[in-house]
Amino acid sequence: MPPTDESTDAGTARAPRADPGSGSADHAATGSDPRPSTDCEDTLDLRLTDELIALFAADTGARDGTGEGTAAYGIPDGSSGGSPGGDLYGSSYGSSGRDPSGSPDPFPVEDDLLDQVGGWGPTKTPAGVFQLVPVRAGRDVSLLHRWMNDPAVAEFWELAGPETVVEDHLRRQLDGDGRSVPCLGVLDGTPMSYWEIYRADLDPLARHYPARPHDTGVHLLIGGVADRGRGLGSTLLRAVADQVLDRRPACARVVAEPDLRNTPSVSAFLSGGFRFSAEVDLPGKRAALMIRDRALRELL
Repeated sequence: MPPTDESTDAGTARAPRADPGSGSADHAATGSDPRPSTDCEDTLDLRLTDELIALFAADTGARDGTGEGTAAYGIPDGSSGGSPGGDLYGSSYGSSGRDPSGSPDPFPVEDDLLDQVGGWGPTKTPAGVFQLVPVRAGRDVSLLHRWMNDPAVAEFWELAGPETVVEDHLRRQLDGDGRSVPCLGVLDGTPMSYWEIYRADLDPLARHYPARPHDTGVHLLIGGVADRGRGLGSTLLRAVADQVLDRRPACARVVAEPDLRNTPSVSAFLSGGFRFSAEVDLPGKRAALMIRDRALRELL
């Protein structure tokens, strides 16, 4: 099934065992059909100057203490309050559509099947200003590799190992047709979580529950140990589910399928406005089907 366990405060989420690129149930966290070519023959090969590189390097201090810089994500910090609809990629991404490493942007935000997740913009939450930023392989693999090798995360996502394991997992989504969008969750300017927003109605998950058109699924893991166990998962799940419902008018439900063994994750979904719908048997796990309904949005 889609990377199965949305890890919230537990920082865990089980990953698919099959080849998601084939459209199997495991693709929810991986991807699907090949995406159109991103040929960049007509794009200028712009390079960052030494001064800009030095500026980015100076803007460091990630939430998990690893020294990850935040300038590359172009997200306003909490002091500025952010502004919905602001520049998603900031100074690191110009009109060339390239990431700082010089690689072509593999996933234009206008190219997904989820109403342009990358353009949803920041949202204010009780925890700070939060934004989903589509993953860029050249920029984000090292960070995700470190998170995936945390034993608490690896237990469910099963993506521990060399960086190539994470790269392959991301590539199946980035090269897919846009039905699954991998994102970093950036809180007050710092990347601190990993998300996969996907079309549950187009996923093999739909074989296991009465899916409706445009059902949208989420997977989540909290990256830093310091961010777990203090309610951030519930806060961010509610914020992202509300963004889905606000930005996708055709979507009536946000769904998730955390592993039943991951009780902190199930609890976070319940606290985040989801309701427990059923237990479902998915490849590799027994899951709790969690649903946030548009019709019950103001009640839960």
